[in-house]
Amino acid sequence: MKRFTRLFTTLDQTTKTTLKTKALAEYFITAPDEDKLWCIALFSGRRPKRAINATELRNLAAEQARIPLWLFEESYPIVGDLAETISLVLPPPTRDSDLPLSRWIEQLRAMTGLPLDERKAQILDAWDQLDTAERFVFTKLVTGGFRIGISRKLMTRALAQATDQDEAALALKLMGNWTPETTSYHDLIEKDDPRADGSRPYPFYLAYQLESEAKNLGPPADWQAEWKWDGIRGQLILRDGEHHLWSRGEELLTDRFPEFERAPDFLPDGTVFDGELLAWDDGPLPFATLQPRITRKTVSKKLLRDAPVSLLAYDLLEIGGDDIRHLPLKERRQCLETMLENAPPDSPVRLSPKLDFESWDALADTRATARTHRAEGLMLKRCDAPYLAGRKKGDWWKWKLDPLTVDAVMIYAQQGHGRRANLFTDFTFAVWNGNELTPFTKAYSGLSDSEFEEITRWVRRNTLQRFGPVRQVKPEHVFEIAFEGIQESPRHKSGIALRFPRMSRWRRDKPVNEANSLNDLKSLLKLYG
Repeated sequence: MKRFTRLFTTLDQTTKTTLKTKALAEYFITAPDEDKLWCIALFSGRRPKRAINATELRNLAAEQARIPLWLFEESYPIVGDLAETISLVLPPPTRDSDLPLSRWIEQLRAMTGLPLDERKAQILDAWDQLDTAERFVFTKLVTGGFRIGISRKLMTRALAQATDQDEAALALKLMGNWTPETTSYHDLIEKDDPRADGSRPYPFYLAYQLESEAKNLGPPADWQAEWKWDGIRGQLILRDGEHHLWSRGEELLTDRFPEFERAPDFLPDGTVFDGELLAWDDGPLPFATLQPRITRKTVSKKLLRDAPVSLLAYDLLEIGGDDIRHLPLKERRQCLETMLENAPPDSPVRLSPKLDFESWDALADTRATARTHRAEGLMLKRCDAPYLAGRKKGDWWKWKLDPLTVDAVMIYAQQGHGRRANLFTDFTFAVWNGNELTPFTKAYSGLSDSEFEEITRWVRRNTLQRFGPVRQVKPEHVFEIAFEGIQESPRHKSGIALRFPRMSRWRRDKPVNEANSLNDLKSLLKLYG
């Protein structure tokens, strides 16, 4: 645990990529194999299950620190992190421990089936032999909320340096449905066969947002244009007579989308598609229709009927078991079209159409119609580009529509977390409904640090009421709220929910009575919902 805590502290205290990579590479060289495996797992989102809930943990920490719970609760929002608050208030340990990371995680995993009193006793015993930094890491693991700002690409780069392996080959090894319980460091990293797991997807190729004019990309004939669908990016894998469906976030979705059980009946084995999962019924349905399919692990017949799902395939990564990612997009697209041309009309795998265009101006006109096609904009892909891993600049670009916007009044504020724990950064916004303000969305990003500091000072001076950590404030400030989509929502008082809301501008120039109304939102809903 000491070695891993030093690594965690180093990564947490620097913003320099080179230092993070160096620290990770050194850890992968020096740590025991079991600890290296768990480090890879933790940094790729494979965390142990929560051993105790947050309320029980707060009560336990306050009791052990011999402070009243109210004092702990007042300290928590100031520190901004539960694990850090606990590590700071606990008394010093009475002994020391040299147990490695893997042993501590074994203990955590064994806790989950124990009675609450036994779990509490084991947590107290752990706190009593860990220093402040180690307690912080341990408590993060206890809560099941272990996260750190390390990208998979950075971790893979460090692992490549430590093992002298190709970074792309390692990226493929780290994909798939593995856990530290189902593999070893040797089998995962050191074995030569990265394709041993037939369900394993390829690393996704990601695009950057186009920031300059499209005409700067060169001749239109060098590029392929497609709709940028508003769904879930996924890979459908057909190998060894079975099918597997993966999201871009490396979540196995096979059981949630039984529509694809038929795919092996009419599509060849040894095939991997890249595409977008969409609710589809003679055309794409709103993202809100798809959303219940994402969150539910068991799918009812009614949900299957109301929200049928298709994969809009736009790339082919494997044919007959052969990796074809090195081929130019133009050739991969021809293979994809040939493979799907004889698929049955009710196939859950559909070809995502190319958009023909002769000039960038003509394509811009097509882009302007994206919302009527339930798309977010366009994807631009160079015809001679291979399929790479991760986010690269040059060959794939997102040309998204400008967001929709409304002007809204801030009515509630809440403090943030982490480095923003001392600032009010989470706000609730309202629009006019007759003579009343009706809340309709929350947002917590989009302002500069200086603007967050300014609004924090204002909130502290203009609080009307407190509801736990939430403050009701005077309705005096208007903000422009940007969002990607709008849909009906019976769960919200306004009857409306926004997709990806954020603050795009502080409208100091606009009085409160000129903020938008609920009728304005309903008009947008008719147009784009």
